[in-house]
Amino acid sequence: AGFIKSPLSQKRLTQDSVELYCEAIGNPIPEIQWWFEGNDPNETYAQLWDGARQDRVKINATYNLHSTSTISIANLTSDDSGMYECRASNDPDRNHLSKSPKVKWIRSQANVFVIERPEIATQVSESSGKLTLSCNVSAPHLSITGHVWMHGGNVLEEDKDTSAFTSYTINGKREEHSGVYECVFKASPDIRGQVNISVAPQVMAYKKSEHGNEGDTGVLTCKNPSFPAVTTWSWYKSGHGLLENASGRYIIKSSGNKTELRILKLDIEQDTGDYFCNGTNSYGTGDATVNLRVRSRLAALWPFLGIVAEVLVLVTIIFIYEKRRKPDEVPDDDDGGSAPLKSNATNHKDKNVRQRNAN
Repeated sequence: AGFIKSPLSQKRLTQDSVELYCEAIGNPIPEIQWWFEGNDPNETYAQLWDGARQDRVKINATYNLHSTSTISIANLTSDDSGMYECRASNDPDRNHLSKSPKVKWIRSQANVFVIERPEIATQVSESSGKLTLSCNVSAPHLSITGHVWMHGGNVLEEDKDTSAFTSYTINGKREEHSGVYECVFKASPDIRGQVNISVAPQVMAYKKSEHGNEGDTGVLTCKNPSFPAVTTWSWYKSGHGLLENASGRYIIKSSGNKTELRILKLDIEQDTGDYFCNGTNSYGTGDATVNLRVRSRLAALWPFLGIVAEVLVLVTIIFIYEKRRKPDEVPDDDDGGSAPLKSNATNHKDKNVRQRNAN
């Protein structure tokens, strides 16, 4: 057996987590084990298993073509500092209780240093339309090489100041910029603090006006884009009061910052009107209004019927016009239409006779 990848030594703060990775190759495929030796001189190596240390230790291993194993430890304490050893062997007698393996376990070691997490004092102040977020690391602290402010995974501001204090200014009101902000002190390891801008729910309707057809299911939706999330949602109807799932026609589904009201078998008289979604958290309440209009099932036919009516009117007008129009005058055959031709022929004949007599 031989190692392809070995675990790397790392520094972590208390309450953080750490992950070590080991990969070995051999024929047959070797087994991988994890062992630990603490910093206490009297402490000896002890094997680690999945679920150890009050289920804070997780070990994942795969054996396909070669062996891979990852050990992760959550919510670190100072007692987790020490030497972690990845052992690999493919000797058939490697786990025999009385026989010693012919081929010894190969070993790869990594140190994990768990440093006491320093205290971070955070504050949010509001003045003259501006919000100021600040973080202050208490002594003792690690050597700081800079600061980073983050929100939603995006970097807002970064500097290389070595101070134990950092601040970030936001233009606007608290309600417009609620959320979780993170101040990061660049060190080894990084020191992270969390600054929360918390407000009462800023409830919004997906659509202020909804339409539905009679007999169909109506869907009204509201959301809360602010922080923290809504803990309790409720729906009301103007002139009706609180709506509940138990009524049979109303189905309310709420999760975190979103709520949905479904109304079964819409009725024009009963369901048309204003609906109110109300959200509550530890900082207060907020609501929004959704207007629902219920249309008759025949409503979709009205445009088609209007077109048909227009066509019928036009056809009727054309028919009446054709009926009332005067017919064109047609000449009568007995009115002498051919008489002038006969007269002309006779006159021409008489003229020829007179010419011959004269001669």
